[in-house]
Amino acid sequence: MNILVTLDRNYLKPLKVMLFSLVTSDPDHDFDVYVMNDTLTAKDLAGVTRAVGSRRLRLIDVKVGDKFFAEAPLTSYYPKEMYYRILAAQILPKELDRILYLDPDLVVMRPLTPLYDMDFEHKYFIAASHVRTFMAALNKIRLRADEMENYINSGVMMINLDELRLHQDVTKVYEYIRANKAVLILPDQDVIYGLYSTKIKLVDPDVYNMTERLLAAGELSREKDIRWVVGNTAVVHYIGRNKPWKKNYVGKKAVFYYIYEDRMERQHRKGRK
Repeated sequence: MNILVTLDRNYLKPLKVMLFSLVTSDPDHDFDVYVMNDTLTAKDLAGVTRAVGSRRLRLIDVKVGDKFFAEAPLTSYYPKEMYYRILAAQILPKELDRILYLDPDLVVMRPLTPLYDMDFEHKYFIAASHVRTFMAALNKIRLRADEMENYINSGVMMINLDELRLHQDVTKVYEYIRANKAVLILPDQDVIYGLYSTKIKLVDPDVYNMTERLLAAGELSREKDIRWVVGNTAVVHYIGRNKPWKKNYVGKKAVFYYIYEDRMERQHRKGRK
């Protein structure tokens, strides 16, 4: 299974827990994890591998550099890292046909094979939406998109590398950002929606991208409780600034992160004895 992550050194600890949860929750697969970055060292990656402690995990260091960004609009708000998910098809090895992007700030609680093997139906992305009807309508107007129901959260996202290599125009990505820079709020998600809204296949957020907000919002989660999450949810995602590894975390779902963090640390201590 091909996995994509993008991060800097600040997210190394959550990355370790995320990858440990991924491997632990799916004992039947090996994982090639492509780590897109510009700052991580071999020591950093060795530390991740050691913490996860699984021979089924292989980290592949992908140093992106400036090759793809000579003409890209780059500012503190639009760093080049913002483009990594959008342009993954242009950066990753050509032999890869599909890849699953995962944010470091999540935990995986059951195998992701049903998502990974899903038929793209010629779409470019498969992901979940957290947006209600009213905000979907506003996003359509704000970003001049073709459809209103496909604004996704890009933290869990299958990427159809083959289709994007055939059809993606990198210049149009840069042009879209320049033309809409005044209205972009979450730039990578906004760009995916604005350019590719008709090329997105939606999946259930309660299963593949459960957040604290969804759990609290009866309209979206249909009043599913923690017990339902334990029995059905594949990915718990800690979006925004409310992170369980921070002292001021507020919410119900930190327990899932703590479970995997504790198991990982106990495994590491056992291995050192």
